[in-house]
Amino acid sequence: MSVLATIATQALELAQEPLTAADEKGIAGAAGAGMAYGLAAIGPGIGIGYLVGQAVQAMARQPESAGTVRTTMFLGIAFTEALALIGFVVFILLKFA
Repeated sequence: MSVLATIATQALELAQEPLTAADEKGIAGAAGAGMAYGLAAIGPGIGIGYLVGQAVQAMARQPESAGTVRTTMFLGIAFTEALALIGFVVFILLKFA
């Protein structure tokens, strides 16, 4: 919460005219939503990196099963990326609701 308060305070100092309580709430909401999406994107990024690394390792160990491993890898990437998209939707909802 202190990060949001700091951002709101800095915005107040930069403003030409005093901000209302609604403006401060909007600034804090936008900052919080941006931080939430940033945190929501970390997990899928790590997951996709791990998934691709393990798939490459499996293909190197058994080249004859590369087609099956590649298909499964792409399905896993799609499901993992869905988590980042859900985080983006929550970001939009927090920003505009």
